[in-house]
Amino acid sequence: MRHNKKFNHLGRTKTHREAMLSNMCVSLIISPNKRIFTTVAKAKALKKVIEPIITKSKEDTTHSRRVVFQTLQSKTAVTELFQNISQKVGDRPGGYTRIIKTGNRLGDNASMCFIELVDYNENMLKEKKAASKGRTRRSAAAKKKEAAPVEEPKAEQAETPATEEPKSEAAE
Repeated sequence: MRHNKKFNHLGRTKTHREAMLSNMCVSLIISPNKRIFTTVAKAKALKKVIEPIITKSKEDTTHSRRVVFQTLQSKTAVTELFQNISQKVGDRPGGYTRIIKTGNRLGDNASMCFIELVDYNENMLKEKKAASKGRTRRSAAAKKKEAAPVEEPKAEQAETPATEEPKSEAAE
């Protein structure tokens, strides 16, 4: 029977896999744009490692720093995580990373992707703010307002003085 064997070994031994995922976590944390380019399988495995680490970093205690350091083995990554990243994701209940597929690699046709920290992608944050300004639900009252005719006399009055001013300036 194969109960509870849903784990991707990534074709590596346990020690090699742990070292690789630890290095990928450090690369993700230390990179300036908080994004790394990797295969989809590695990104999914990395997501299961990095999410609990970021959750642990929300509580800045000596014990939590030591637990995180056990996995990362990098003092600079631990300080970056606890000082900057944990402050930015403090109110988020989970889901700190995003995987964006980019296509296939030329050499072996492996599916590639970006894995990034959600709160550090400024382009996606701008799109969410712009999308949240509009209404998401339509009502009958909104449809009636759209169907109502716009007052035309105001538009004509606004155009009349604009056309008269250049004539008076030309006459002077």
